[in-house]
Amino acid sequence: MVADDAAQPLLDLPAAVQPSLLQGFPDRKQQSGPKFAGHLPVARVLVESSLPHLDRPFDYGVPASLDNEAQPGVRVKVKFNGQDLSGFIIERVAEPDAGHSLLPLAKVVSPVPVLTPEIRDLATAVAARYAGTVSDVLRVAVPPRVARLEKTLPAARESGGAQEPAAEAALRQPGNTRADVTGHSAWADYRNGPAFLRHLSEGGAPRAVLNPLRGFGTSGWPHLLAQAVAAAFESGRGALVVVPDNRDLDLLEDAVKGLLPEDAVARLTAEDGPTPRYQNFLHLLAGTARVAIGTRSAAYAPVKDLGLVVCWDDGDDLHIEQRAPYAHAREVLLLRAEQAGAACLLAGHTRSTEVQRLVETGWVLPVEAERGIVRRSVPRVVNTADSFEQERDPLARIARLPGAAWRAAKEGLERGPVLVQVARAGYVPSLVCETCREPARCGACQGPLALAGGGSAVPQCRWCSTPALEWGCSHCGGRRLRKGATGVMRTAEELGRGFPGKTVITSSGDHVKASVGPGKSLVVATVGAEPVAEGGYAAALLLDGDSLLRRENLRAGEDTVRRWFNAAALVRPASDHGLVVITASETSAVGALLRWDPPGYARRELSLRTELQLPPAVRIASVTGPRAAVEHFTAAAAAHLQPAGISLRTAGPAPVLLSGPPSSRRVGDDVRTLLFFPYAQAAAVTRVLRATRAATAAKRSAEPVQLRLDGVDVL
Repeated sequence: MVADDAAQPLLDLPAAVQPSLLQGFPDRKQQSGPKFAGHLPVARVLVESSLPHLDRPFDYGVPASLDNEAQPGVRVKVKFNGQDLSGFIIERVAEPDAGHSLLPLAKVVSPVPVLTPEIRDLATAVAARYAGTVSDVLRVAVPPRVARLEKTLPAARESGGAQEPAAEAALRQPGNTRADVTGHSAWADYRNGPAFLRHLSEGGAPRAVLNPLRGFGTSGWPHLLAQAVAAAFESGRGALVVVPDNRDLDLLEDAVKGLLPEDAVARLTAEDGPTPRYQNFLHLLAGTARVAIGTRSAAYAPVKDLGLVVCWDDGDDLHIEQRAPYAHAREVLLLRAEQAGAACLLAGHTRSTEVQRLVETGWVLPVEAERGIVRRSVPRVVNTADSFEQERDPLARIARLPGAAWRAAKEGLERGPVLVQVARAGYVPSLVCETCREPARCGACQGPLALAGGGSAVPQCRWCSTPALEWGCSHCGGRRLRKGATGVMRTAEELGRGFPGKTVITSSGDHVKASVGPGKSLVVATVGAEPVAEGGYAAALLLDGDSLLRRENLRAGEDTVRRWFNAAALVRPASDHGLVVITASETSAVGALLRWDPPGYARRELSLRTELQLPPAVRIASVTGPRAAVEHFTAAAAAHLQPAGISLRTAGPAPVLLSGPPSSRRVGDDVRTLLFFPYAQAAAVTRVLRATRAATAAKRSAEPVQLRLDGVDVL
């Protein structure tokens, strides 16, 4: 674009007012130019643009009338290539980089410096790690503006100086003393736990990985994390905790506010709406709140004097931003901990392979319970596929609800609620031919057939909703259908008939329940939607295990283990007759749950990935787009890496398999190439990939491609 424009004459504009070609041309009426500020008259502005070749600051003049408001970090409007674009002032300098005259800032949108230097540096680091643009990262980091809330910010700033003494006074109240946090607490059950809290409360920056044994009660994970936050808070520093969803956020908020002053805690989540989110963001910016808790975008919260970052359940894919550059909240927090010199806590009922790699490199220290404490704290786990259960019930391997599971549910209902975890939502989410067992497909669009309800419901397509009144199998000509999978609604219906008089509660899809009472009820939930029961569940049935393990994904086993442990941690300990029954074939994943050994499974899984040179033993980049564009991009990147002696291991290009109705599929035959590279070369490779993407976009030499690093769903 620049080369083409440069070839054109600048018409008859005087040389003194010839602007940057990218910034556009000023109005002829303003050829004399505005009067710029006398001190530091140049503002470097990061323009909000997703174009990779524009991912750099541009110089603009600061009008004298905007001198006081145009400070680093504020939102502004600028003229850019004939358009009005938003941006942030990065800094004020005395001279521009280039020798051309400057266009003035069009407007200061808000005088509040919402982009702090710390968050700006973090966004730059995240963009570099994921080969993205800083503008895309800032779109997530800085919430949308709510103008009327900014009027309260000066008052918040004035009261900010008194916040710390008030917080310290609150901690000196009964129940909020240092002994309560670092002395007798649930952390005492974990090796290195008390030392971690003590180091944290003394102002240190320890790094640890924690696997809590329980998901409910006063020794559950929310209270463990709250005590870590309180230890950092009493040392005079701030803390930041990121969780996957709002259900976890509600549990954490209750626990944290039970230890800290309520106004010291700010909640950041987009689901609360723009007004509460921006209000809490301003409280953190002013320093009146020192603790931020929230979902993935909260990883960028402007916490002052940050002393601790925490990520809960990092294996949950909800931590992955759904927009470019697709950053993972765990990696953002790791970068931030290094940048701020803060303590880091990675916690979850299981351990992801990424965290296991950090353990094996020595970057974090494991905080684990002794085996004796584990046996006293967790439920008993029974597998219906083992030899003992097979002798008692020969049909257990093929039955969806074997005898052991049925007995566990019956006996558990005498003591309290019973959890039933199923793999699929809906009623009968898939149907197959009764004769050949091939999936039943719609005659109109070839989508999968399903039953939406019970009784005599007619099968219909999940994609186009066309009823299959006279279905026939295209493989064998069969006319009869059978269930290929049973959903949560069908399971609840069957259990309701099997246990008459008992309350059946469902939790799935758009109707996820956060908690249930201690009453004797059956709680049927899809994976990840299990409510927390007051006092814990008496028993849990983990159904459809083989379906979860058979998914065509590199992380199917790791993710299934995480979902099993998250559900099993909601069950009472074995000393209180807590029982978990799992219906899956005997595999290493099942063995990890039977032994309650998530670190052991993570070690084994990482060892296999290392042997095969698959993530996270190595890093991966996926390049997706039209075949010609993908081949051009990979060839250009390889040419730039070759002088440095770096040769990438590649796979592809291969067609991208898309699921869903035809109307939702992209037009064209997209392909994907995978690039594998070791961590030692990651900085050089990502720098080249980022530069190649920017150069390709600037020259328009090929169609754009999607560049994504460390995507967990591409293998």
